[in-house]
Formats: sequence, structure tokens, C-alpha cells
Amino acid sequence: MSESPPKADPTSNSMPRRWGIGLNVFLQILLTLALFFGVNRLSYRYHARLDLSPQQNFTLSSATLNVLDKLSKDVFIANVFARDSKIYGDVQTLVEEYRINGRDRVKVRSIDPMRDIERAETLKAETGLPLDQSGVVVRVGKRTRFITEEELVIRETGTETQRRIKEFRGEDAITSAINNVVEGEGRKFYIVVGKGARTESSLVDSMVAMGELGRQQNFQLLPINLAEVSQMPADADGLILVGLRYDLSEREIAMVKSYWDSKRAGLLLLLDPTGETPRLNAFLGLQGVVPRGDRVLYAESTGSGTRKEFSVQGLFDDESIITRPLLGSTTTLPGQSESLEVRFEDEYLKNQNIIAQPLIGATERYWGERNYLEDLPIVDDEDTKQPIYLAASVERGSVQDETQRVESCRMVVVGNSSLLDKKSALAVNRDFVSASLNWIANRENLIGITPKLKHSYRIQLNQRQGELIFWITTIIFPAIVLCFGMLVWASRRAA
Repeated sequence: MSESPPKADPTSNSMPRRWGIGLNVFLQILLTLALFFGVNRLSYRYHARLDLSPQQNFTLSSATLNVLDKLSKDVFIANVFARDSKIYGDVQTLVEEYRINGRDRVKVRSIDPMRDIERAETLKAETGLPLDQSGVVVRVGKRTRFITEEELVIRETGTETQRRIKEFRGEDAITSAINNVVEGEGRKFYIVVGKGARTESSLVDSMVAMGELGRQQNFQLLPINLAEVSQMPADADGLILVGLRYDLSEREIAMVKSYWDSKRAGLLLLLDPTGETPRLNAFLGLQGVVPRGDRVLYAESTGSGTRKEFSVQGLFDDESIITRPLLGSTTTLPGQSESLEVRFEDEYLKNQNIIAQPLIGATERYWGERNYLEDLPIVDDEDTKQPIYLAASVERGSVQDETQRVESCRMVVVGNSSLLDKKSALAVNRDFVSASLNWIANRENLIGITPKLKHSYRIQLNQRQGELIFWITTIIFPAIVLCFGMLVWASRRAA
């Protein structure tokens, strides 16, 4: 009998095969991890961010981006809010946008003063601020600006317990604060006093509102009585005339003209329609804006009697840099307003290099009425018909080259002196005045930051809809996941 060949040892071939499989799996895992971390690294360095919110709540305006792009110093921003604050999320998201777009110039820190006590005390020692209320700290070098919570929001009118937040204006406040601490010494605007006003309180309201805007926009508001000085101060960046009831004297109007003839003059005029100011009106007419002395109103006969409406609804012009950011907003000018003739087609003014441009126009139902004291005014030939202009800008020495525009003189005229009255002031009117002041001060880079509206949404569900949501989220979706897992398990068992 022949001998049978020896049987091969099964373990001699299986060992190399197992080592090969193990090495293959190890290499696959290694490549997968390398691919995972590589993709994450690339996505961290190269990615695009999209703001899909309806109001673009998480997108900084071009004005803010322009300020951040020109930063030459490091800026420190601290969000000093408790985490349970109603606007903590809005503020934190906003300051993160500053950090992301700040080209490594902006450093951000979030401090809850109730929980991060040690960090809050350190910030107090560094800035010298008491931090006794919520807000945002902006610091550049040794210059510090603290923005309180009330400066970041606009509330509804009413009692303290009912004043809900209707607009968030954090971007405007923080960008202005950055500009303040970077600029250092603020601009100086002088407001004319001693020429009367509708009431004493109205002038005080305007000065308080202007002062608040000045604190936010980094300019000082100083009173000036033209009867007590021989010339405009050399450091004046702008002159403000609000609600003058009495006209300027020949000497005073000569001072204003001399100031206007300087290279970088700025004027803001809120006219009182009841004021007797022929010299001032004549000066404005030479610049292309003529106050008509009428009253812009709407009148109709109703079943309960005659109705006259002096508060005017207005629309902002879409061609001016001042009002372009306010497009889509409707304003109301309270009290009484007079219409303005804006001579933007005048050849003489063009030859003098003076450009007049309308800023606010009344809506279609209003007209300029001469006989406004009648019980039922009607439109006739002597009245002013559409278009009705309520505010206008004037620029003298304007050139096409943007680098030379800083030498131009600028003026904003409004046919209403009640824009900033405490009881009737609207946020959009405040934004308009703020933009006007920045424009006449040649600071266009701060124009265009508008508040973000705060919306509250309520979803009401009936009993059937509630039960349907319960079944979908609690039973159906978990059941689908369970069935999918069972199918995977069964397929692996079969293999």
C-alpha cells in the first residue's frame, strides 16, 4: 500500500491571511480618520456662512464692516450680561460677528456678573467701571466705553412693566462705541439758544435727545447764543438750529453765512412753521431750499364732523446716502410741518456747485395748505400739491472724487421742529437725525446701521393637532428607527 501524502496544517495559511485582513482594516481606519480630520480642518479654514433669518439678524451692515476693515488698533469687547437675560443671545451673537469679521483685531469675552464673579472683578479693575448694570464694554488701549442695556434696545411706550423690546439696535451702539474709542476726542456741535421755541420743554427735549445721540456718536453738544459771540467757534464741526421762533439779526445771519462759506461747515435746521424767520428763510433760499410757510395736512368731512390731520406720514428718498438705509420705513412727523421747495433743477445753483436734494416726502393724501385755520380746508390754486417735500439736504462744493468730498459744506433742513419731542419721538426719526448729523460731519461710514425688529410668534394648536404631533414625535418616528435597526440586524444575521 502506498502512503498517503501528509495533510497541510490549516493554521499555516490562515495566520498570514488574518494578518493581511487586520492590516487592511487598520489602514482603512487610518485613512478614514485622516480623511475625517482633513475634511474638518479644511472646513474650519475655508467655509462660507449664510444668514437665512428673514431680517438678516446675524449679518453686519456694510457700514460696520467698513469700520472693522479699517481698524488699526486692537479692540476688546466684553458682553456683561446674565445668561438668563432676554437679550443675552442677541448680544452674544452680535459680538461674535464682530470677532469673526474683525481680522484678528477684535477680542471678545462673555462675562456673567452673577456667576463669573472673579472675571467680573478683574474687568472692573482693568476698566475702572462699576459694572453695576448689564451692558457691553468696548475698550481700545486706555479708552473705554460702557454701553448700557437701554442703549441696546428700543422699547414700546407704556408703563415699565409693559414696555416690551420692539427693536434691537446693538450694532449701531457697538459700532458707534468702537468709533468713539478709536477716534478719541469727539466732534463739537453747537446748538443755538436764545431764539425762543414752541415751549421751554420742547427745546429741552431736543437738547436731551441731541445730547444722547452725541454720546453715542462721539460728538459734544454745546449751547451757543449768537448774540453773545462775534464769530462761530473755530472748533465747530456743526451748527444746530431747532425750532427758532424769532429771526436771526443781521449780524447773526452774517455770522452763519461766514461759517457756511468755510470749507467744512455743517448745518442742521429743524424749522418751526410758526416761527417768524424771514432772514433765515432768505439764506436757505439762496442754498436751494425755500420754506413755504404753509401747513402740510389732510382734511375731510366725516359723519362726526370735520377732521384735520396735521401729523404727516412721510416716505424716505431712495437716492440720498442719508435716507437710503431707512427705505421701507414709514415715518410720522408729529405736530405741524411746513413744506419745502427744493430747487434741485436750478441752473444757478448748479453753476455755484450747490446740490439740493429731497430727503422726506409726504404720502399722496397730504398737501400744503395756506388757509390751514379754516374748518375744512380744500386744495386750491394757491396751495402746494404733490410732490410735498418735508426735508432736504444741501451740499456745496461736492465733487465726483470721493476723496475730495470732505471739503464740502453740508446742510440738512427739516420743515418740522417736533422730530425729537419726548412724547412723540419715533425711533426712525431718531435714526434719521443721527444719519443727518453723521453726514454733515463727513462721517458717511457710520450711516446705514438700522435696528433689527424683534418679532414674537405664537402658534396655536387645537386638540387634534396636538395629538397628531404627539403620535408623530413619540410613536411613529421612534418606530421607524426601530424597524430600520431590526432590518439591519436581520440582514447581518442572514449573511
